[in-house]
Amino acid sequence: MKITTLIENTSINENLVHEHGLSLLIESGGNKILFDTGQSGKFINNAESLNIKLKDLDFIVLSHGHYDHGGGLKRILELNNKVQVYMNQNVFKHYYHTDKYIGLDKQLKQYSDRFILTKDEFQIADNIKLSTANHKSPVYPIETFNLLKEENNKLKPDDFQHEQYLEILEDDKKILISGCSHKGILNIMNWFKPDILIGGFHLMEIPLNKTGKKQLDLVSEELSKFDTDYYTCHCTGLKQFNYLENKMDRLNYLSTGKVIEI
Repeated sequence: MKITTLIENTSINENLVHEHGLSLLIESGGNKILFDTGQSGKFINNAESLNIKLKDLDFIVLSHGHYDHGGGLKRILELNNKVQVYMNQNVFKHYYHTDKYIGLDKQLKQYSDRFILTKDEFQIADNIKLSTANHKSPVYPIETFNLLKEENNKLKPDDFQHEQYLEILEDDKKILISGCSHKGILNIMNWFKPDILIGGFHLMEIPLNKTGKKQLDLVSEELSKFDTDYYTCHCTGLKQFNYLENKMDRLNYLSTGKVIEI
């Protein structure tokens, strides 16, 4: 398996654009999978700079319904007029951060014939599956960090029913890719127990004060109990990553342009 970070908050190369968002190219078992599309579509420019042909994609996975993961969807659907997108059935509901709308552009619905709407689980291939874990009970409380959804014309804490995780089995290893881990990285690890976990941990709003460090200490202690290699990025937060990195042996960061082979 080969994973190329097409866009993320940071970059390892000044010639590659970075932005608050995430897009990964996953090459596994003969499949080319685009996981998320950043917030603007600039990942396409980076792909061109890296000599990656996005017209050869087999399919796209959208992890959840926030703009920084689906904002580039229109550009890739225009570039590649055949590729289909696996997204959860709840992805087009209205999502907010406090009072700011952070959901998807409703104009994307014009491409609905290209969308495959998933429910709690969806088997794409024998070794590739999507899961929401919506039916699983949290082991740890889920923190919303002021992320909301609109329901009956009122805003309420988001329960992240629109978030799904990509699970790939390769060479007797379970690889799990998570866009933002809104349901809690510790919950996700307890639910799936992957050999390799890739994606954001959504810790960026935890302050590095006494209380925040206590939270991060719990994260590092619990994650270290698993025999798992971690590749994180985006919403983990650089300061929070640096703090965790000093306490964890198998924690790595994925910046724009970074390539890993598993």
